[in-house]
Amino acid sequence: MSVAEKISSVRANIRRRDPDQKEFLQAVDEVFESLTPVFEKDPGYLEAFERLVEPERQIVFRVPWIDDKGVQQVNRGFRVQMSSALGPYKGGLRFHPTVNLSVIKFLAFEQTFKNSLTTLMMGAGKGGSDFQPRGRSDREVMAFCQSFMTELYRHIGADTDVPAGDINVGGREIGYLFGQYKRMANNFTGVLTGKDLRWGGSLIRPEATGYGCVYFAKNYLEHKGESLKGKRCVISGSGNVAQYTAEKLLQLGAIPITFSDSNGYVHEPNGFTQEQIDHVMELKNVKRVRISEYCAFSETAQYFPGKKPWEVLADLAFPSATQNEIDQDDAEMLVSNGVTGVFEGANMPSTNEAIEIYKKSNVMFGPAKAANAGGVAVSGLEMAQNSQRLQWTREEVDSQLEKIMKDIFNDSLAAAQKYNLKDDIQAGANIAGFLKVADSMIHQGCV
Repeated sequence: MSVAEKISSVRANIRRRDPDQKEFLQAVDEVFESLTPVFEKDPGYLEAFERLVEPERQIVFRVPWIDDKGVQQVNRGFRVQMSSALGPYKGGLRFHPTVNLSVIKFLAFEQTFKNSLTTLMMGAGKGGSDFQPRGRSDREVMAFCQSFMTELYRHIGADTDVPAGDINVGGREIGYLFGQYKRMANNFTGVLTGKDLRWGGSLIRPEATGYGCVYFAKNYLEHKGESLKGKRCVISGSGNVAQYTAEKLLQLGAIPITFSDSNGYVHEPNGFTQEQIDHVMELKNVKRVRISEYCAFSETAQYFPGKKPWEVLADLAFPSATQNEIDQDDAEMLVSNGVTGVFEGANMPSTNEAIEIYKKSNVMFGPAKAANAGGVAVSGLEMAQNSQRLQWTREEVDSQLEKIMKDIFNDSLAAAQKYNLKDDIQAGANIAGFLKVADSMIHQGCV
């Protein structure tokens, strides 16, 4: 069988096993295309890839809890432990009605490459539930989190699997989850990251994904002989990643001009100030209301219901909301509106068709597994601090984060150039992340 036939056969087997898992297959396809030069040069890596796409463990469980009206509710919980080749499983928990096994598998698969790129010793996993915290009382959220952890706790541990936060899982949820883990396991250990600073959290962890994405963009622009200074930036989302992306852009001289949520987007024509970003944080993190409420605070802001921010004229785009939020039409709109760089703060926010538009238009593209790796990088640093029973300074953590993001960019660029792909950072990130995991899998045998 020729190499081309082997590649085709492996691809067909993957699709045959999970034909209905569209998000997972989309993620696999994106990586598979990038790795073709690797497989052609060394077909032995095909066996490692075929093993890698099959999770080491998939856990699906019932989450029963009682709401404030005394009514029983039942949700579904997930934890996909994808790869432990580089260390304990590591990856966030997402609470959202769209969560299903396909979504969790795609996130865990992406996490494998992302964690590898950080150079830290972390395997990869992802989890969550179709529970929606929005609109629920604190007591209801606590009841759900305690029930969720009552099952999950038996599958995780500081040297086994260390979950973190993701969409709708912030400091409140991590606190309730950690408290129940401590109660069930009867030990105080760094089993979750994203913890409060008073009981084992790390400085810069809330900011890390957004800050890291901007650091990655800074490195890419400098590689092109450009600067962030003065660049007008459209940002989607208004959660943790979007907030701190805007903050770091502002600190580095760029101009963040939009935030959004699922109902629409808000536009500040002159750019958000730090005071205005702080107000967005209060609306979303404390009051937990829609982004449209921001317009009551600002006389210059405009709100566009039911629309995405990609229609705004800008230099750079930072999709920071959710998967597949930029399709082919959105990508074409971005390009026509002057965007020359897209840096993914969310997980897989661009469809494969959108990515093709970026490449055809010579748009700088920072793929999620590289550009948004800052969050898990600082989670890894939090694990290190927990192991040492220490807490590093804000400056020390931020300095390490900036260095990690620079190393990720350089490693991705070097891998692309090694395989004659010029500065295709998307392909380079996939190749660099894969080779480290694949070589480790091969060294550890068929397990």
